Amino acid sequence: MLTFALAGAMAAAGLCAADRPAERQRNQQKRVKEGVQSGELTKREARRIEQKERKLHREIVRDRVDGPGLTPAERAKIEAKQDAMSAKIAKEKHDAQTRKK
Repeated sequence: MLTFALAGAMAAAGLCAADRPAERQRNQQKRVKEGVQSGELTKREARRIEQKERKLHREIVRDRVDGPGLTPAERAKIEAKQDAMSAKIAKEKHDAQTRKK
């Protein structure tokens, strides 16, 4: 019984890990949108962040296509880039620049 529960938890964790890049990307896009709406991000800052997001998305798609999904190394590389992107969003949202309303 415990074996089935453990196997189910491991399978669920694998599915979550496979979808984590997409989930993080959606969350970061939401943060950028909110930043523009609140005036914390200028349109130029948002445009630059979105360009980097698109580039990373293309990289994720390429990595998924060239094999049976993302390898642990590819996943680690993507997560590191998403961490950097998240820090960039936070930095831009809290800098002195604000959008003129």
